[in-house]
Amino acid sequence: MKVYIAAPLYCEQELEYNLKIDTFLGESGFDTYLPQRDGGVVSEMPEIVEGMPKGEYVFKKDLEAMDKSDVFLFLLDGRVPDEGACVALGYFYSLGKPCVGLKTDTRSLVGGEDNLMIRMALKKICRTKEELLEYLKGC
Repeated sequence: MKVYIAAPLYCEQELEYNLKIDTFLGESGFDTYLPQRDGGVVSEMPEIVEGMPKGEYVFKKDLEAMDKSDVFLFLLDGRVPDEGACVALGYFYSLGKPCVGLKTDTRSLVGGEDNLMIRMALKKICRTKEELLEYLKGC
């Protein structure tokens, strides 16, 4: 089963956490697509990649990966959900494939919960890696 991992990737701490979750899933037997590794980090890329502007290249590569993935994982930690991951969630949800969140952070934007549009697109929001693993095994 291929899991697409959507998460913020703008600082060292976020990048390290994303890799930690990716490693955990890989060691648990899942194949993953991690955008920072498999698509690229725009701020670290040359302006043109494979004949395309770097933003267009990353966007197309990530869409192709979502098309080929079985499950969408949204890493929700942080003060607010990552904007790019929100767009990716909408795209993946429209494919009719399962979407799950992992949120270990206690901060929430709206009355103790995340935005309704995010909550409704996610079949489940897990609070621990172990809970996530159990959910993914059932997909």
